[in-house]
This record gives sequence, C-alpha cells and structure tokens, in this order.
Amino acid sequence: MPGELDGFTRTSFTAEGRTKAVYRTGSGPAIVVISELPGITPEVADFARKAAAIGCTAVMPHLFGTPGKPISAGYTLESLTRVCISREFSVFALGRTSPVISWLRALAAHEHRQCGGPGVGVVGMCFTGGFALGMMVDDTVVAPVLSQPSLPFPVSAARKRDLGISASDLRRVQERAAAGTCVLGLRFSGDTFSPPERFDHLREALGERFIAIELDSSPGNPHGHKAKAHSVLTGDLDDRPGTPTRNALDTVLTFFADRLLP
Repeated sequence: MPGELDGFTRTSFTAEGRTKAVYRTGSGPAIVVISELPGITPEVADFARKAAAIGCTAVMPHLFGTPGKPISAGYTLESLTRVCISREFSVFALGRTSPVISWLRALAAHEHRQCGGPGVGVVGMCFTGGFALGMMVDDTVVAPVLSQPSLPFPVSAARKRDLGISASDLRRVQERAAAGTCVLGLRFSGDTFSPPERFDHLREALGERFIAIELDSSPGNPHGHKAKAHSVLTGDLDDRPGTPTRNALDTVLTFFADRLLP
C-alpha cells in the first residue's frame, strides 16, 4: 500500500527453487522480522523501523498477505485460509518444522554474509512466532525472539505444549542453548492462541536460557490489557514509556543490541 512501506527497499531472495520478495531498511547486522497474520501490516513495518533504528538492518520477508495492507477481520481470514492449505506451513502437525523455515534459514545466512556482524537476530510473531526457534538450528541466528508463538494451533493438550519444530531440531536448539544462546519469548497471560503450556515446555527444554516475558491480561489487570490481547509488539502495543508492552518492546530491542552490536 502506498506510504505504508516508506523507507523500505524491495528486493528478492531465491533459495530451494523459491523466490520471495524481501523488504529492507537500515544498515548494520541483520534482524529478520517475520510478520504475523495477515501479513506485513503497517504495525509490523513500524516494529521493523524500530529494529533498524538501533543500528541494524531490518529484513522483512513477504510470506503471505499484501505488503503494507492494514489489518482487518476479512483480510486476516483470507490470509489464514491461504496459509492453512499451503504446504509451506505446518499448522496442526505435532513435532514438525514448517518447510518454509528452511528457506528462512537460507535467508538468514545470506543476510549475515551481506550485513556482517556476529550473527543475525530473528523475531517471529503469532503464526510465525515459533519460526525463530526453528531458525536457531543454524549458528547464524544468535538472537531469536518468539512473540506469542501460536503454531501448531493449540486445539489439544498435546498441541498446546508443542513447539512447532521436529525432535531433531529441538535437540540442536538445546545444544545451542547449553552453549549459551538465549531465547526470548513474549505473550499475554490470557492468550489462548499462545498458551502457557508452550512456555512451560520451553522452560523445561531450555532452562535458564529461555527468558519469558508474560504480560498480565487477566480480568481487571491494572494495565488495561484486553482479555484477548495477543500481539505484544504490534496490535496490542501501548508505546507510551513505562507501560508493560513498551517495556517488553525495549527488552526485545536491547536483546538484539546486546547480541548483534559491538
């Protein structure tokens, strides 16, 4: 949409026979920003600008939706329908890494070669929240952030705990955590799409290397968070200094800066 992606340069990246558009802004070590449903909304682009402002290159791959289009109920439903039938995403399968993560790993390696620095940061959101964990299989990813990870869809007790990656990938993630790589996770306490059982599993698997930020959205919470608050860094962000979501945003940016910038 005109104006919504001002300041971004549109490029493309090809790996494994698949070419996708990529939107970039800033300079310095790369942070791959993987959009939530329905796509690269103005709010996702705003987060990418904040990531670039710390001295990094924000890289937004276009995986679904219409880049720059504002969110709406109809648009979200349309994107959800498309991704549910796509073979690139594992929306219900247990213990499976979504095929698109392989393409994203290749993108991260490419951006590391192009942008330099000690490695690459990654943030996934909602539908793509767990993708940052799957990308951590590669040493290139040194700052993975999982914002309200929602896959596989939590429609059963087993799926609420599942991390959306294969057993072999999880073992590799655990090896990297044991060697010192931390994982940052964010969710609202009442978010049923990103259930507490998933964070419990991450604590069990990664121990103190999993840093959890869980914002109070219980009834009558003192911060005014909606009962159905979901998108910590975008749609439900209150950007005023001192608010819990602004503090969470600042923690994410500091997490990136500490690991990517000299």
